[in-house]
Amino acid sequence: MKVISFYSNEKQLIKRAVSGNQKAQQAIYDKFAPKMLSVCRQYIKDLQYAEDVMVGGFVKVFKGLHSFEYRGSFEGWIRRIMVRESISFLRKRQFVVYDDAILESNQVQMTSDTSVSDVEHLQALIDALPEGYKMVFVLYAVEGYKHQEIAEMLNISEGTSKSQLFKARKLLQENLKLKGLNQKTTQK
Repeated sequence: MKVISFYSNEKQLIKRAVSGNQKAQQAIYDKFAPKMLSVCRQYIKDLQYAEDVMVGGFVKVFKGLHSFEYRGSFEGWIRRIMVRESISFLRKRQFVVYDDAILESNQVQMTSDTSVSDVEHLQALIDALPEGYKMVFVLYAVEGYKHQEIAEMLNISEGTSKSQLFKARKLLQENLKLKGLNQKTTQK
């Protein structure tokens, strides 16, 4: 099915959405929802929770749409809202723990199933990280935030942010190496 664009100009689309035009609001949602679900999913393992957070994020987007100043990327503005909503969700659920003790119980169980795409496998490796490691890793490596910004967002020290990133990278590298060894032994 071919989607026909109602508004070719994003600024015009936003202005119509601000004025309450439901078609414009739906067009914004349809355009950005898949990407924003992916953003939420990077932080939240469970797809249903990620969808709930995304929908809640869009409620905030539409409530605050009048405050968008047309400086910078509109998608980036929405993305920041989704990141904050995801972090807020995890904090409310008390899923975030910055503790090395949980590392032992969160080692990734590798499978030799090569039918899973590399992207899905990488997401599974990231999902298996302890929540504190995962959140800092995604904020830094995927979203591009600096350690100072991450520290402020998560209410941790800049040193903790750097430490969590280091440990997350190390654990991901170890698990990727383990995957390589498992694939070599299953191919023999």
